[in-house]
Amino acid sequence: MRAFMDNDFLLTTETARTLFNEYAADCPIIDYHNHLPAKDIYEKRRYENLTQVWLEADHYKWRCMRVCGVDEHYITGKASEYDKFMAFAEIMPRLIGSPVYHWAHLELQRYFGIDTPLTKKTAPEIWHKTSQLLQQDGFDAVSLLEKANVKMLCTTDDPVDDLHWHLKIAATQDLSFKVLPSFRPDRFLNVGQDAWYTAIEQLRNRYDVAINDWDSLLSALRMALDFFYLAGCKVTDHGFTHFRYAEGDASAVMDKAMQSQPLTEEEIAVYQGELLKFLAREYAERGMAMQLHLGPIRNNSPKLMEAFGPDAGGDSMGAVTDPYLLGAFLGGLEAEDALPNTILYNLHPSDSDMLATMAVNFGAKVQYGAAWWLLDHIRGISNQIDQLMETGMLSKSVGMLTDSRSFTSFVRHEYYRRILCEKIGSLVESGQYPCDMEMLGEIVSDICWKNAVEFFGFEI
Repeated sequence: MRAFMDNDFLLTTETARTLFNEYAADCPIIDYHNHLPAKDIYEKRRYENLTQVWLEADHYKWRCMRVCGVDEHYITGKASEYDKFMAFAEIMPRLIGSPVYHWAHLELQRYFGIDTPLTKKTAPEIWHKTSQLLQQDGFDAVSLLEKANVKMLCTTDDPVDDLHWHLKIAATQDLSFKVLPSFRPDRFLNVGQDAWYTAIEQLRNRYDVAINDWDSLLSALRMALDFFYLAGCKVTDHGFTHFRYAEGDASAVMDKAMQSQPLTEEEIAVYQGELLKFLAREYAERGMAMQLHLGPIRNNSPKLMEAFGPDAGGDSMGAVTDPYLLGAFLGGLEAEDALPNTILYNLHPSDSDMLATMAVNFGAKVQYGAAWWLLDHIRGISNQIDQLMETGMLSKSVGMLTDSRSFTSFVRHEYYRRILCEKIGSLVESGQYPCDMEMLGEIVSDICWKNAVEFFGFEI
C-alpha cells in the first residue's frame, strides 16, 4: 500500500517520477487566469487562520459542505471562523476522490509542512499550528505567492475598473513576480440585462463620455482597452452560458436596448456577435490573447443568489456549444487577419472533442485550454491531456491555471504537473514513445511554463 499523498503522489512509474522531480516540480508558475484581489497583493494581506485563507471565497469548498448537509450558517453565514473551519474539517474524510480533498492536503503540506490528514479529530491541532505560522513573517499574500514560485499572474477585471491596485503594484520594485490585469467585458455582451445598463452607466462615468448608441459604446470600450493595455494587460477573458453569434445591424439592436425594448434571440445574437468581433479585432491589434470560457449555467439556486449573490457555488454544467457558430466566428476573424491568440475552454464534457479539433483548424493561433472549473479533477485533466495528444498538440499546450480566489491554490499547478508526467511516463513505459529524457524534459518544461510565456507574450 502506498503512503498517503507522499512524494510519489499520482506518479506510478520511474519515468513519471523522473519527469516530475527533474523537469516539472521547480518550474515557475505562470497563472494567466485567476480571481485574486490585487488589493490583497499590494497590501501584503496577513491572515489570522485557515478560514480566512480557505473558506472566505472558495465556492469549491462551499459546494462540498452543502452536499454533506452543513448548514449555511457555517458556510457563508455568521458562524465564527473556528466553527466554520471545524465544519469543513468534519466533512473532509467524506470527500474521497475529490480534487478538493487533494488540494487541501497539498496546501497543508506545501505551505505549512503538515502531512496529517485533516479530520474532525486532527482539526484543532491543525488550526492551532497554522494560525501560529500565519502570524509569522513569510505567510502574507505576497510571501505565499513567492513560496509557490509564481512569476506571473493575471487577475480578472471589469472594463470600468480603474486598476488602482495594479498600478500601485507596478510601481513596487520589491516583488519577484508580475501582476497584470485581464479585460473581462461580460456585462457589455449581455445586452438588455440589468447588468448591461449598469455597465454602460459605469463606463460612461469612468471615461466621462456620452454612450447613447453603438458607435459611442465602441469608442468608450476602445478607451478602456487602451487604458488596460498601458497597464500591461496581455489577456482578455469572456464567459458564455450560451455562445451566440450572428452578423447584422448591431446598431439597431443597441438602439432598441437603450429604449428598454425587448430583444429577440436573433437580435441578441447579432449584438453579441458584432461586439465580440469588434473586441477580437481590437485585441489582435494590441497583441492581447482572447480566452473563451464556454458552457456554465450560473446562479441556479434562487435561494443562494438572494442570500449571497453570484459566485456562491450555485453553478453547473450547461448546454453544449454550437460548433457552426464558433467556427464561423473564428474563421471570419482569420479571413480578416484579425484573429488574436485564443484559448477555448469547455465546461460540458461533450464539447471536448469539438473544441480540441476546432482549435487545430487555426494552427498555433488557437488552443484547447486546460480542464476548467468542474472538470479540473484527475479524470478531467487526464481527458484534456488525452484530447491534446490524440487530436491536437500536447507539446504546445500552455498548461494549467488556477481560476481561483485563494492565495494557496497554486498547488493546482503541481496537481496538473503530476498528472501530466504520469501520462507521459506511461507512454514511455508502455513502449509508445522512446525514453529520450532530454526531449521529454523539454516538452514537460514547455508545457509547465515556457509555452505560456511565448503564447501570451509575457516578459519574465
